[in-house]
Amino acid sequence: MTTITTHVTRADQAANPYFYIPFDVPEATTRIDVVLSYAKAEDCIIDLGAFDPRDTGYPTQQGFRGWSGGARDRFFIATDDATPGYIHGEIQPGTWNVILGLYQVPVAGADVTVTITLDSAHRRLEPQPARTFPVRSEPGWYRGDLHCHTFHSDAKGSPELLHAAAKQAGLDFLAVADHNTITQRRYFHPQSSPELIFVRAMEVTTAVGHANVYGMDDWVDFRMTQPSDAHVLERLVHEKGGLLSINHDKPTIPWDYEFPVADCQEVWQSTWLAWNWISLERYQQRLAAGLRISAIGGSDYHQPDRLMPEGPLVLARPTTVLFLPELSEDAVLAAMKAGRGYVTESPTGPHLEMRVGDIVMGGMARALAEVEVVARGAAGDLLVLIDATGLVAKLEIDSDDWSAGIPLPPVQKFIRAEIIAGDASRARLIAEFTAALEGRALPWQLKGADLVDQPIRRALGNPIYIGA
Repeated sequence: MTTITTHVTRADQAANPYFYIPFDVPEATTRIDVVLSYAKAEDCIIDLGAFDPRDTGYPTQQGFRGWSGGARDRFFIATDDATPGYIHGEIQPGTWNVILGLYQVPVAGADVTVTITLDSAHRRLEPQPARTFPVRSEPGWYRGDLHCHTFHSDAKGSPELLHAAAKQAGLDFLAVADHNTITQRRYFHPQSSPELIFVRAMEVTTAVGHANVYGMDDWVDFRMTQPSDAHVLERLVHEKGGLLSINHDKPTIPWDYEFPVADCQEVWQSTWLAWNWISLERYQQRLAAGLRISAIGGSDYHQPDRLMPEGPLVLARPTTVLFLPELSEDAVLAAMKAGRGYVTESPTGPHLEMRVGDIVMGGMARALAEVEVVARGAAGDLLVLIDATGLVAKLEIDSDDWSAGIPLPPVQKFIRAEIIAGDASRARLIAEFTAALEGRALPWQLKGADLVDQPIRRALGNPIYIGA
């Protein structure tokens, strides 16, 4: 057993938010146990992780062995098993590092103690789970949630509980994006099936911005310290054939890095009332500036330690709906990148479809004189069309199976559609939201005026662009 005590300061945090405590691991070690101890407080929050000797510094391709952020104060890594969030397997001899994330450091600094125990008892070398490739060979609209968490990062609930919640919600695909780790795949790789496809994902999580990466087997280095590191992130993801999505660019964790070449933006996270009008405004500004980014949504649901009933603050609120030639991970990723779909309030939320002839959402038209829009389940709501300059058209949806060919004035750069709650839908949605709070104060620094004044979107469609 080795005990290391150090003092971390705000100067350390300013120099690098990641603080390393090296320790030596001899040959034949089969298990490492680490315990972190410090005086936790509102102004003292220290994250926890580990790297093995293959770490070459940011951005490394190898050497990551786990991350639990502030959710755990201890972990183990063995050849046959590991704490959720940490990677089991071969234990390389040499210098390892406990990595501390200096998220909150008090003015006086903090004393930190790390206790390390090494063991060389005989253990098997267990392989990592193999990825599976299930397919449902039917074209159609498929529903999923692209952002949720298990106890492999900072949620209380197991992958099994999240799986049950996804089945309860009637989802077809699910991306489990635990913070800065990929170990949730121990469960989800073998459990992916034609009934429920699991999409590989990880949430790159820092103090000044979060992003999801999709469709990659490899872990991605999250240790960003400079505004320009967003471009390092985009390179790491795209070199591996993955997709990059900017998450919840709004209070309380906006994207404060330079804006990278992103494939998607999470324009809707959790209930619409969770400041999503700001995410949408920033998305609109980027489209108007000429960027082509697909709009997606995700609940950011942190699975509790029990299965919750359906409601406005659980998994798949909102739901991303994609048109796929088949249900498979490859098809989901291709549709996300292309923008062939929309985001709706829940698995049973309004359907929203827009096309120009054979050109569907995410596509490009030479000119836009008229669009065809289909909306289902939205009687009494408003359909609005928006281009780079703002509002183009507003129509009342007068039935639950509504379609219209809508002539357009000259439009700029793109056209996209939204369904905005009418009086009846709005009253119901606010009542459901406040009931789900069970008497608690409004979260996320919301004010009562926000519930009164903010338009509530029920569905958001991807743009059709104008171009050659």
